[in-house]
Amino acid sequence: MTVLTASRLPLPLFRKGKVREVYEVDDTRLLLVASDRVSAFDVVMAEAVPMKGAVLTQLSAFWFGALGHLGPNHFLTADVDEILRELPALASHRDEMAGRSMLVRRTKPISFECVVRGYLAGSAWKEYRASGTLAGEALPPGLVESARFDVPIFSPATKAESGHDENISAALVAAALGTERADQLRRRSLALFRAGQVHAERHGIIIADTKFEFGLDQDDKLILIDEVMTPDSSRFWPADRYRPGSTQPSFDKQPLRDYLAGLRTRGEWNGNAPPPPLPTEVVAATSARYLQAYRLLTGVSLPEVF
Repeated sequence: MTVLTASRLPLPLFRKGKVREVYEVDDTRLLLVASDRVSAFDVVMAEAVPMKGAVLTQLSAFWFGALGHLGPNHFLTADVDEILRELPALASHRDEMAGRSMLVRRTKPISFECVVRGYLAGSAWKEYRASGTLAGEALPPGLVESARFDVPIFSPATKAESGHDENISAALVAAALGTERADQLRRRSLALFRAGQVHAERHGIIIADTKFEFGLDQDDKLILIDEVMTPDSSRFWPADRYRPGSTQPSFDKQPLRDYLAGLRTRGEWNGNAPPPPLPTEVVAATSARYLQAYRLLTGVSLPEVF
């Protein structure tokens, strides 16, 4: 499978993110293409991670299918042959699109990340350690890093095109969107997380936290969009290695973060662009983590040719 740093399809470019190009198909559909770009510490690396875009796309497709009973989503197909039957003008770009393209319904995105946390980690642990709170709201005293919450916590955040998202209170979401819509987001996010958590734990993975994105269709109906419970949008931990009280190993870009953190500690990189070159072993290890997560969650290996 070709490693892709950026797609260049003959369609109007709707948006370009850290990983994806989003193209306009028509008034009702978009085409998402996930590249193999990878970022860490908010800097996009020069090297791409083989198969990463395919993992993000095909794992999202798996979850859209598995969780469809919990409410509508924007997914139409991630089968490149089906996409090309709909869009035959893109036939010459099949290799560029295969495995990493998703045709979706167009919605009006809601401008908040719907984060659900099952465990105390990341920015939540950092805030709790400093003040005993999450987004300014008190959590029980005496928790340790990576502690499991008795009940998953809905913890929304602002969306950021660059830099870090910011944790905010549910009250701020209600003030912006109205109480009914905010409650709908909370209930839907928690239901999706619980279902994903149960499935993942059966397959040896803890989903410590994840973020969902939603949009509204033409009838103002809430639609799950973007990616769903991937290594980019979630913390996946191996269940058999879980030990509360410290940072956990994870199925994502941990090899990359560890390498870069070492450079920063030694003063060999200041954390800003341009990024340092990555050793081939770090790239390979990162790719292997993504593929392992896909295999464990779906029960099959991701094919290298689509």
